[in-house]
Amino acid sequence: MNNKQIIENFWATMETNDFYAVAQLLHDDYILEWHQSGERIRGRDNFAAINTYYPAEGKWTFKINHSVAEGDVVVSDVNVSDGKVHDRVITFSTIKDEKIWKQIEFWPQAFEAPEWRAKWVEKI
Repeated sequence: MNNKQIIENFWATMETNDFYAVAQLLHDDYILEWHQSGERIRGRDNFAAINTYYPAEGKWTFKINHSVAEGDVVVSDVNVSDGKVHDRVITFSTIKDEKIWKQIEFWPQAFEAPEWRAKWVEKI
């Protein structure tokens, strides 16, 4: 399995909502960083627990919009939803020993565009 396929498998396994199964895809020295909130998650067990106990409204779904691999880094752009929350996550994943060793995630929040720039843009 190449590095891009490892990440595609990660998101497919996330779709099962069995986060302990997902944890098996992670390296022994796994680290996840959420820079926007200033948090770091160390280890497979902490990854599985935080995702299992997250106060979701329903089953999580994951749709890969794009993924790009270069060397041992794969960047993925994924739509994430629990039925109520609809977010997008940009994840930089580093592969080591055919496992996900480190991830840095950005969860950009959607916002209404200012009216002043409407004449130069189109809504998507």
